Amino acid sequence: MAAPPKGDPTSYFPAIESRYGRPVQDWIDLIASSPLTRHMELVSWLKTEHGLGHGHANALVAHTLATRE
Repeated sequence: MAAPPKGDPTSYFPAIESRYGRPVQDWIDLIASSPLTRHMELVSWLKTEHGLGHGHANALVAHTLATRE
């Protein structure tokens, strides 16, 4: 299987799982269950409440919101 193209949010997923020790689906479910709806609100929430780095939080939120639409 080929790696996702650079810039694709899913290209961050292996590093996210490795760094934070949780499957990406856990993060997606967490984002989906949040009452927050705006991209940067969700990114800030993941950073402050869950300790994610900006790039990882941004990738997770971008992917999750794109699949909602």
